[in-house]
Amino acid sequence: MSDFERSSTARVIPPARPRKLAKVPFVELADGRLQGVVSSGSDIGRVYVSSVAAGTYAYACSTNNNRPCGGARGGFCNHIGALINESVLQYGAERVARYLRVDTGDGEATAPSLTAVMRGTRPPAADSKAAASVFSRFLRHLAYLELPPTTGPLPEMQWFPPTRSVA
Repeated sequence: MSDFERSSTARVIPPARPRKLAKVPFVELADGRLQGVVSSGSDIGRVYVSSVAAGTYAYACSTNNNRPCGGARGGFCNHIGALINESVLQYGAERVARYLRVDTGDGEATAPSLTAVMRGTRPPAADSKAAASVFSRFLRHLAYLELPPTTGPLPEMQWFPPTRSVA
């Protein structure tokens, strides 16, 4: 492990397996939810912000313009299924199951088994209040892709003051 990784307060965890970013460009386990941005299958200019709450599996799916997803009426839509699949690729099935508090019994935790257990509880629909903050974080991540490659520090990423001051 490098000095940077040892001294960092937030450890960067590599993906469990490589994944393609075209369908689900952003996925995270945060704020007590699995949440992310999923591309529309029919319109290249449209994305959906989807989430599943830990424990209750309450789900929400809406466009980036806050319009409800037509497929998320009464259960998980295809966007949420894609989000779960990509989260398993990103974080590993065991970590996703632990975070969402999904008990798969004695069976191996996989994306289909996690989805089946959560769907089996008939989860309620949640409000889409978190969609704005999730989409905002996604846009912030995209902004970093536009920066030229550098090994120097980024001023906006320096959250903490230096430990020593220069006199």
